[in-house]
Amino acid sequence: MKFTVAMSPVAEHQLALIWLQADNREGVSEAFNRIETLLKTDAHRLGRLHPSGWRVMTLLPLAVTFKVSEDDRLVTIMSVFYRPDHP
Repeated sequence: MKFTVAMSPVAEHQLALIWLQADNREGVSEAFNRIETLLKTDAHRLGRLHPSGWRVMTLLPLAVTFKVSEDDRLVTIMSVFYRPDHP
């Protein structure tokens, strides 16, 4: 199933700050691009489901929270975090 991936304004701001402050901007960009690619095809199966209905996925050095609307085929990235040491 294909999904459209959108970002909340908060997530866009967080990603921009992470990128600006990163020692390895290329690594941040590659991780986010990979996350976005994965979410476009398998969002409803990825990450851990939170009881509130949103999901969280980590692909170092980033973690994202996102919501999936299968009916609309839409994924909304709600927040982006820098997690270089997260397992």
